[in-house]
Amino acid sequence: MTTFSANLGFLWADLPLPDAIRAAKAAGFDAVECHWPYDTPAEHVAAALAETGLTMLGLNTLRGKAGENGLAALPDREPEARAEIDRAVDYARRIGCGSVHVMAGFAEGDQAHQTFLGNLDYACRAARPHGITILIEPLNRYDAPGYFLRTSDQAASIIAAIPHDNLALMFDCYHLQIMEGDLSRRLAAHREIIGHVQIASVPDRGTPDHGELDYRHIMAVLRDLGWERPLGAEYKPQQPTDQTLGWLPVLRSV
Repeated sequence: MTTFSANLGFLWADLPLPDAIRAAKAAGFDAVECHWPYDTPAEHVAAALAETGLTMLGLNTLRGKAGENGLAALPDREPEARAEIDRAVDYARRIGCGSVHVMAGFAEGDQAHQTFLGNLDYACRAARPHGITILIEPLNRYDAPGYFLRTSDQAASIIAAIPHDNLALMFDCYHLQIMEGDLSRRLAAHREIIGHVQIASVPDRGTPDHGELDYRHIMAVLRDLGWERPLGAEYKPQQPTDQTLGWLPVLRSV
């Protein structure tokens, strides 16, 4: 049976994070993940996780200044990028979160590439003592024009260049269907470096039960590849979250 994680950056986003965790448990999710939890004291999140028995799978580094989308590939911003990596790793440690998505930001070129490599090396070293995995995620050119990391092959090349085994690919089916398509082969090609999989419909980023992707097929591919971890439901509800969950029992039974 497939298991699912609720991404609380989008689902129950109107609730305080501890209450969103409780709502996810009541709705039948198996885990949770989030974007930027830092305004909520870590002890409050840890208490809600302990109360519900859910695990927080991942969180993001902060985006930076207004209009930015991460700092890790921005030349000459290393001190800020590494301060945000430290903040994210410490928060993850305090709530028992297993991974941190290090956001690259808007950049291009070789200098950005080298900056990203250096900051990822720093992140992996900071995260290792706490058993935390560092994730990188390609974003599509429509939602995030100018984002440094755009494709799964680019991510694979970066991961191969980093001498740490706690760096992995966040395979967001929504973003990668838009950028590359052919997800069955993409999943198979990169299976060994995938640390997390996220789902949403394409092209509207709604519930994962319509649009270009048949997630029944995607789940069968993942099952054949030996994937056993929760899939992250990172979609944008068009109505209150509890009214959008008809897909959950259907896909869970696939």
